[in-house]
Amino acid sequence: MAIATVNPTSGTMEMLIEPHSADEVQERIAQAHAAAQALRDTSFAQRAEWMNAAADILADQAEGLGELITVEMGKPIAQSVAEVHKSAKAMRFYAEHAQQFLADEALSDPSTVGATRAWTRYEPLGVVLAVMPWNYPLWQVVRFAAPALMAGNAGLLKHASNVPQAALFLDTLFERGGFPQGSFRALLIGGSEVESVLADERVKAVTLTGSEPAGRSVAAIAGDHVKKSVLELGGSDPFIVLASAEVGRAAETAVRARISNNGQSCIAGKRFIVHTDVYDEFAGEFARLMSELVVGNPLLPETQVGPVATSAGRDELAELVEDARAKGASVLAGGFAPDLPGWFYAPTVIADLPEDARLIQEEAFGPVASLYRARDNDDALRIANQTTFGLSSAVWTTDPDEEEFFVSGLEAGAVFINGMTVSYQELPFGGIKRSGFGRELAAVGIREFCNLKTVWRA
Repeated sequence: MAIATVNPTSGTMEMLIEPHSADEVQERIAQAHAAAQALRDTSFAQRAEWMNAAADILADQAEGLGELITVEMGKPIAQSVAEVHKSAKAMRFYAEHAQQFLADEALSDPSTVGATRAWTRYEPLGVVLAVMPWNYPLWQVVRFAAPALMAGNAGLLKHASNVPQAALFLDTLFERGGFPQGSFRALLIGGSEVESVLADERVKAVTLTGSEPAGRSVAAIAGDHVKKSVLELGGSDPFIVLASAEVGRAAETAVRARISNNGQSCIAGKRFIVHTDVYDEFAGEFARLMSELVVGNPLLPETQVGPVATSAGRDELAELVEDARAKGASVLAGGFAPDLPGWFYAPTVIADLPEDARLIQEEAFGPVASLYRARDNDDALRIANQTTFGLSSAVWTTDPDEEEFFVSGLEAGAVFINGMTVSYQELPFGGIKRSGFGRELAAVGIREFCNLKTVWRA
């Protein structure tokens, strides 16, 4: 079955691309395997030269690539162009720091283990499969590919089926920068074919960013074949506003946190938990700002919120809101699909959620915010931790004791104080609970797909 680019702004098909045949998949795995063998023998300096060249190619095409991203998945054009530049920046970051991150580490006193010298070394695993989502079609891939290639691994990409043009661009990017043929290959295949690729003995590990069901499936396959896996799954991140917070600034940031990428981000603030002393002030300002956002064609510079990427995603959002409304929740803004072609949903704020509302536990992947009133700080922490997810979090406070209370108590992979969660190449990224395991980015991200080898010398 052909793989389609369907424009979520109009609902029309832009392009049909034929998937790879079984023989083509085997050929691409073979290319990646051969490239991995070659990359092991290259220097960090050589790989850095190639990576910087690929980053230049990416940056030089930022405007055109930004439009491609927007057409395929619908984010506002300025955010798409920014994603391209962010990806190029991460590539340069790993080109500069990979050798430092993977340097040998000597035991300071080897005599404690009966040796004259003892040290550890990071070595590449080989071919790593990446199963990636559509919401950041370049950034999600590059933040895996740049460290993996700089470590000397080769990569295979099974991208989301609704962004095939992004996948095809990435298929040749690193080779155009100078990497050996096959160092990074896209596989245009369906989800059902991932198992056979991961089971192939030439593939040594897998990383997945996506839904919890997809993560469970891939982790089970990897476990069955005793292969390393890293999972970055869903999130229902709390955005906590305490009585000491600067409420106006918190409300403005809350809007950006919720509608960035049209609300389709694992690390977006989704549950807004507000101390009762400032609840009414925050709720009024938040709902007002959300209702004033410009919704429309994401290729237009004035648009702040574009469409949801798929019709199924838009329908799921509507079902979550209607479930909450039917059970007695209050809709303070939005709560409807605008009369526009494509898959739009109005920026929405919903409050007074009953305990049996699906929004209490399920991730709203779109511009829908749920609002909670907390009696005190303990209650705010209880609400924040009641979800099954644990990706990131944000806390607004001017009180150092409150800050420490939430940094220590929040069940999450990250805590942002007086700001919104953003992924930076300099900081580790990942979650706990059903948000997955393992880390991307920073030094730990490049080490995830290396063999940490201990060496002992008499």
